[in-house]
Amino acid sequence: MSPFTPAGLLEALAGVDPAPFFGLSLLPYLAFLWWSWRSGRMPRLAFWGFCLTLLFVLVTIAAAIVAELSYGRQLADVDPLHGGAELFLTLSNVLVLLGFRRTPAQEEQ
Repeated sequence: MSPFTPAGLLEALAGVDPAPFFGLSLLPYLAFLWWSWRSGRMPRLAFWGFCLTLLFVLVTIAAAIVAELSYGRQLADVDPLHGGAELFLTLSNVLVLLGFRRTPAQEEQ
């Protein structure tokens, strides 16, 4: 099959291990956090929400390992672990939202 056809491209991409890309994606995110901290332009609560996203990633990885070792299943199939991990994402999103929320009185100043 030719690699220049859609089916050939899909077949080639299916053989790529995505794990290194997840690790590499950490670098621009850490650069974003560093810039956010150094610039002082991001609301602190929103900054901590973005930091909590890293904790969500770590908790999700740990929960996925526990799900695999304890239950022999993927994280998405073990509801208590999956819900607990997703709680950290919800918390980080709420902090980002509250950090960027502005009341009309704040916008006038």
